[in-house]
Amino acid sequence: MMSQDSELAERLNNAPLGLFHLRAVMISGMGFFTDAYDLFIIGAALVLIKAEWHPSAAMVGLIGSTALAAAFLGAFVFGRLADLYGRKTVYGLVAGLMALGALGAALAPNMLWLIIFRFIMGLGIGGDYPVSAVLMSEYANTKDRGKLVSLVFSMQAVGLVTGPVVAMTLLAAGIPGDWAWRIMLGLGAIPAMAVIVMRLRMPESPRYVAEVRGAVAVAQKSLEELGVAPARSGKSEQRTRPAHLSFYQFITHPRYLVYLLGTAGTWFLFDYAYYGNSISMPLVLKAVAPHATPITSMAWTLIVFAVAAVPGYIMAVLFMDKIGHRKLQLWGFVMMGLAFGVIAVVPHMTTMIGPFLLVFGVSYFFAEFGPNTTTFVLPSEIYPTSVRTTGHGISAGVAKFGAFIGVFVFPLLEQRLGLSGTLFITFIFSMVGLGLTFLLPEPSQKSLEQLSDETELERREKHLALHA
Repeated sequence: MMSQDSELAERLNNAPLGLFHLRAVMISGMGFFTDAYDLFIIGAALVLIKAEWHPSAAMVGLIGSTALAAAFLGAFVFGRLADLYGRKTVYGLVAGLMALGALGAALAPNMLWLIIFRFIMGLGIGGDYPVSAVLMSEYANTKDRGKLVSLVFSMQAVGLVTGPVVAMTLLAAGIPGDWAWRIMLGLGAIPAMAVIVMRLRMPESPRYVAEVRGAVAVAQKSLEELGVAPARSGKSEQRTRPAHLSFYQFITHPRYLVYLLGTAGTWFLFDYAYYGNSISMPLVLKAVAPHATPITSMAWTLIVFAVAAVPGYIMAVLFMDKIGHRKLQLWGFVMMGLAFGVIAVVPHMTTMIGPFLLVFGVSYFFAEFGPNTTTFVLPSEIYPTSVRTTGHGISAGVAKFGAFIGVFVFPLLEQRLGLSGTLFITFIFSMVGLGLTFLLPEPSQKSLEQLSDETELERREKHLALHA
């Protein structure tokens, strides 16, 4: 006979898409719009900050990468807290930190305070990654899980496009540079503040409540808020024995260590390349076309994001569950790496703006239709419920450390190796990411319980209890 928490999981896995799923995507996705806008707008703002405060190359790298370093810490801390105290508990808190950091950065009187507030904002961004991904994954049914989680992440595309549009609009309007960069950074607080209250009203994950806290009756109420059909039997136990995997058990488990190497390693390698290129995009285009105006450079950035990146996100949402989550990551790393390789080895590629934008755009398309989306989705699926946000948080934190390194060293590498040499390193990283992806299972069309072996563990526990 099926236990109450297993029956609950089955109902979630087979539930049709409903209005609640759409609402959850929008509320979680608004956080990722904020994440993307706040992280990438600093690239445009840095051009104006440099003109006002004249920071050194090392300080430029630090300002651009501080939020990523903080995201490394925030993902670890809030990912673990969400497993210990619940996803909903930290859901509104991380949005509040993002809003506070964005407002403070806009009002910063000097570079020190700018770095401090970007750090605060980064803590919230880091915490948003595991909580938003896992909560959406645990709300989702099996058939559409990849689509729903990638829809949350695809709001990053809107943030990517909005940043250059805001920057171009402010500069075209003739707003002085020392005001324009502050407005750019401050606008990031608006969407974060808008979702704080909505996040606090979201139900806790029914899987978490039932499997980790053992409160099936409470989980049933969460199911009602999700619009999932009631149980076939009216009988319901109030509590079941909670499933719990300690942090030590998790990080010493051979299989999960391999998975962490796969999820954290591939995400680290990808984010090194992606954030280094994206946040430094104005510097990249300046190297290709030294005489372009700031508005022209930002227009090219917008073209790359709108024409290449946005369609990649859309394709990932539409086809991820059909292609396979791991398979899509494999092909994405291959094509992204080849694009970087072409730029690195073809003579004069970095001095011709048209060919450069074409190949660079290809790298962005396959980044989105590949590892940028899948590295976010995969760790929300393959770990057990009691350590799911911990596993995702470790992966996201290690990834943001890679992003921090990429953003910090990009200006320094570009000075020493040139753009071709710098992008050749990203080609190598893409190939290593391809190899590490083979360490992961294919989660598409499998339930979370199958992937984490919770159903099998439950069978074994019952078998041992019967023969004790």
